[in-house]
Amino acid sequence: MKRLALIAACLLALAGCNNNQEGDTDSNAVATTAIDYTQVAIPAFSADSAYAFVEKQLSFGNRIPGSKGWEKCAVWLTNQMGRYCDSVIVQDFRAVLWDGSAVPGKNIIALLNPQAEKRILLAAHWDSRSWADHDPSESNHRSPVPGANDGASGVAALMEMARIMSAMRPSVGVDFIFFDVEDQGAPEWAPSHDETNWCIGSQYWSNNRHTPYVSYAYGILFDMVGTSKPRFTQEGVSRYFAPGLVDNLWAAAQSLGYGNVFLKESTSEILDDHYFVNTIAHIPMVDIVQNNGDISFFEHWHTVADDINSINKETLRIVATVAMKTVYGDFPYEK
Repeated sequence: MKRLALIAACLLALAGCNNNQEGDTDSNAVATTAIDYTQVAIPAFSADSAYAFVEKQLSFGNRIPGSKGWEKCAVWLTNQMGRYCDSVIVQDFRAVLWDGSAVPGKNIIALLNPQAEKRILLAAHWDSRSWADHDPSESNHRSPVPGANDGASGVAALMEMARIMSAMRPSVGVDFIFFDVEDQGAPEWAPSHDETNWCIGSQYWSNNRHTPYVSYAYGILFDMVGTSKPRFTQEGVSRYFAPGLVDNLWAAAQSLGYGNVFLKESTSEILDDHYFVNTIAHIPMVDIVQNNGDISFFEHWHTVADDINSINKETLRIVATVAMKTVYGDFPYEK
């Protein structure tokens, strides 16, 4: 699997110079805290609202960069996030894909509490994959993926979080980022594979940040967070760059009774948007990502069956609740 790529060699190469790099936050400084997460006040997450946000994204059809569905969804996402946040920035860029073709890209960035000096990132990718190259039927391998769980679920969770956090604001600034052109890496039949063909939007943002002189305490990436059989492990890149934040998130999950969802199990490195945010922007970011523990992320990963039937409302609520407990535990609601 090209998105489940071992990058241990890269991490070892970085290990010798990591402490000397200029960055926003030393990942080791995000230490585990003794917080009673059951007592942390957070706004009430509506699973029905989040589910409706998934449905709305799918109603546009595929969100392949440059397609009509992509254009319509971009307008809707921008308008909706403008209702919940103080300002929205659309970062346009041009992306060159694995086959040399070029497509437009849009990173959609919504700011909550933009004047706050201390900030965090909450991110997901909003594009859907062009090829269902893991579909059990070879006839579907060149068909687009609906991208309900792989894409729309993370966006929907963040949209609902933005909606409710706008009324009960944490003491920190929050930048919600929807990365584009994340899922357009080379298909299985491509003659060669380059890991930089994935996550192009996050690579672009990490090199061209919308607020270049603002520091971030940390970031959380939401990817494939809506399955009916959720299984989130402590992924290798996250543990390497942001071990304290991983500990805090999983401690919050344990205290809330979600230890069977957020497993205290260390697993291999995954190439995802957080890798480039960590290595280029030097912002410690954790990936909350589905891990089936076998040969795939989830049953319908990169297949035409990744539709609305892949989404479970309760999983969306659990993931968002754990993330908000962590955020508000670190940066309490200020009346």
